[in-house]
Amino acid sequence: MRRLVVSEFLTLDGVMEDPGGAEDFEYGGWSLRFFNEEYLKFKYEELFSSGALLLGRVTYEIFADAWPSRTHTEGFADCMNSMPKFVVSNTLGKLGWKNSQLIKGDIVKQVKDLKQQDGKDILVPGSGQLVRTLMQHNLVDEYRLMIHPIVIGTGKRLFNGENGMKELRLKGTRTFQSGIVVFIYSPK
Repeated sequence: MRRLVVSEFLTLDGVMEDPGGAEDFEYGGWSLRFFNEEYLKFKYEELFSSGALLLGRVTYEIFADAWPSRTHTEGFADCMNSMPKFVVSNTLGKLGWKNSQLIKGDIVKQVKDLKQQDGKDILVPGSGQLVRTLMQHNLVDEYRLMIHPIVIGTGKRLFNGENGMKELRLKGTRTFQSGIVVFIYSPK
């Protein structure tokens, strides 16, 4: 059975919108100022411990626009491009990014089926609307929240009150010299 791992870049005030600057958000690209070797190492380990990506439409479109043309000496881009990608969308048709498969209709059932397969973790980066749906149906096995030392004051939030109260158990933390703290939680 596979675990579903949500990995998010968040500001101190909980904003997740446009950490890399691809969504035309007023404060887009806010995470890039904290980019360093520790950050890279964490994301590298996270990706290489995963066997598939589960993406919402917006995150998929951003990734599909960026990753196919990238190269990376340690194989990060190759891994991103070759890894199976499951894309949740009711509006997308054909998916052009290598190894991408569309999930439509009963998302909950299809994600449950994916989790029943053998293999490494299924990683869910970004994809806020999808993550809220997964949370609502108790499908998330682990949350990795990379809290950046910045307050934006406005923007889309991961935890926006839609799912009521959820109690989590702290599994671990990592602190980076840049001020980023990663909190790793599992559902209680």
